Amino acid sequence: RQGSELSGWAMGRWTYEGIDLNHNFADLNTALWDAEDNDLVPHEFPNHYIPIPEYYTFANATVAPETRAVIDWMQRYPFVLSANLHGGELVVTYPFDMTRTYWKAQELTPTADDGVFRWLATVYATSNLAMASEERRLCHYDDFTRFGNIINGANWHTVPGSMNDFSYLHTNCFEITVELSCDKFPHASELPAEWENNRESLLLYMEQVHRGIKGVVRDGDTEQGIANAIISVDGINHDVRT
Repeated sequence: RQGSELSGWAMGRWTYEGIDLNHNFADLNTALWDAEDNDLVPHEFPNHYIPIPEYYTFANATVAPETRAVIDWMQRYPFVLSANLHGGELVVTYPFDMTRTYWKAQELTPTADDGVFRWLATVYATSNLAMASEERRLCHYDDFTRFGNIINGANWHTVPGSMNDFSYLHTNCFEITVELSCDKFPHASELPAEWENNRESLLLYMEQVHRGIKGVVRDGDTEQGIANAIISVDGINHDVRT
């Protein structure tokens, strides 16, 4: 009702309980990086399916019911590709979202699958009509067109406890963030245009689920499928599970 940006960037950001869902997932990054620094990965500390720390599971932990519900959903279904949609910019960000140097607000912090994430982000950004338009204006002061409208999340601004990082480190899921409009609160009359801007990019992004290796890991004698088989790729320090 207050108009597009007149309400400020924080309007609608927090839940009724005052929790920012965008920072509410368990920080698994710090545990992984500490283990890497101590040469514990992967023989003593996993490089994937990192367990949720005990403190996060306590009843009095500051975890929104929405966050707990999403984590439960992610644990029940073996998603491999995801995107979460934000507003206020025109850019696609990819993990890691949290800087490895804890005191830095911005720092390039790529994952072990950086090439895949850059591809996924590029697929969306190059097919999004608003991002790809030669006439597009800057939303604010960041010129993301110089980078093809994609950026490593931590190199833009650090987000501890993001869903992207949690998905990558706790599940098999590769997830990006799409900032799909300069306007956080487009008017109803503008929604058809926003849909047209994103329709093809959403479809193309979903099609990327077919990229890469797929198949079934079977027992050589019984031909039965093997659950939770760990798949390792040479040169990529991040395994996945069947």
